[in-house]
Amino acid sequence: MSSPDQNMAAQCLAHPAGQLAIVDLTGQTRRDITYGTLAEMADGLARTLMVRVQAGDRVGVLLSQSPWCAAAHIAIWKIGAISVPLFKLFKYDALKSRVGDAGIQIVLTDDEGAGLLGDLAEPWMADTAGITGGVVEMTAVETDTAGVLIYTSGTTGSPKGALHGHGVLGGHLAGVSLSHDHLGQPGDCLWTPADWAWIGGLFDVLMPGLALGVPVVAARMEKFEAEGCAAIISAGAVRNVFFPPTALRMLRASDVAIAGLRSVASGGEPLGAEMLAWGREALGVQINEFYGQTECNMTVSSCGADFPVRAGCIGKPVAGHDVQVVDAQGQVTSEEGDIAVRRGSPSMMLEYWNRPEATAEKFIGDWMLTGDRGVWEGEYLRFVGREDDVITSAGYRIGPAEIEDCLLTHPDVVTVGVVGKPDALRTEVVKAYVVLRDGAVEDADGLQAYVKDRLASYSYPREIGFLEALPMTVTGKVIRKELKAMAVRELVCE
Repeated sequence: MSSPDQNMAAQCLAHPAGQLAIVDLTGQTRRDITYGTLAEMADGLARTLMVRVQAGDRVGVLLSQSPWCAAAHIAIWKIGAISVPLFKLFKYDALKSRVGDAGIQIVLTDDEGAGLLGDLAEPWMADTAGITGGVVEMTAVETDTAGVLIYTSGTTGSPKGALHGHGVLGGHLAGVSLSHDHLGQPGDCLWTPADWAWIGGLFDVLMPGLALGVPVVAARMEKFEAEGCAAIISAGAVRNVFFPPTALRMLRASDVAIAGLRSVASGGEPLGAEMLAWGREALGVQINEFYGQTECNMTVSSCGADFPVRAGCIGKPVAGHDVQVVDAQGQVTSEEGDIAVRRGSPSMMLEYWNRPEATAEKFIGDWMLTGDRGVWEGEYLRFVGREDDVITSAGYRIGPAEIEDCLLTHPDVVTVGVVGKPDALRTEVVKAYVVLRDGAVEDADGLQAYVKDRLASYSYPREIGFLEALPMTVTGKVIRKELKAMAVRELVCE
């Protein structure tokens, strides 16, 4: 058995007791939580859990951004159990599927979360555990000992639980640092509007911030809106932000000014040249894109401080992660192919929870297939699109990202999703679903001409539909399978 400092809880608390850990903006007034206070909170929870929880048991965490959310995960890791982050935005059925699949008996939550759970599991109120008593010793673990079970967002199928070992936090640190132009500079303070139940909130922001000694802001946003975002950044003296692409697009549409940032990172969906240019002008920084997924995160990143950011590319491989593009046989290729990560990557999942067949299908030889298509441009990796999203039209393979990026440069377009619609002649035609700015006039012909003037003649959207909002996961990703289903229904009705 290895030393307990490999436990993620130890990594998150390895700073002086008086050092600032979390800036709590969830109440009426700001509250500063030191590492010492956070450790006391975690120890109080750990002592409570030890009555009922054994090493390896799964414990749910149904809490919004708050110091107690951080303390809950740390407490679970301290005693060698497995934390399972759960979203407050989940409805009953979504919670039921995850709680049942993971075999969760106890969920650390609050009054709101207890109401959402109903009879699914036993709710334990995190903030009433008390902080008295001695320190709870950490369970010594190997880095491949299971520590956290994170469910995929389900954009391309039913959610699966990605089981990660205690090495996953260390596997994120290099990429997180790069995406913020070397996070940890004097005055750095980190925040994201993303919920901490998502890997992007939990392991791209909260836990790396704690491990690196960078204060993390906890703030609740019932619904993302630009003015509230600017207020949080100001109140928390935030200098480093992880903005999902959807949030950036909403900021761009709002024209709200945000000042004082040193770095902005973005991941989840690729940005285009227009969004990068907007970031330089409106935010005063070069947005650094990064790449990863729940199964293996933070494997590729841009870093404007080290090398020029290239529009349309998601950056260069992060040290410690062997990222390649492989063909259908799993051989490395310089052509377009599947983005893959070599086994042994420090942020790679151990397995899909209770799904050995799905785990096996995720790999080909030494490579974990991400399900995304890409191609190298020198040392830079260009994201083409998810394998399921690539459109085949008249013999051409068309990635939706480039078309979406182009349409997003149009002044009337807020957001857009592009899919392939079945077509007897061309196999598929490109269909774009567009959300316009308030007051903009629906002009499909004008948008088609706009793309024709800027991209290849075969890749413009032959059909454009207008929606009030796109279907999205709780993490802000467009659910293209719903758009595809919409396109198929339209075909039936034609």
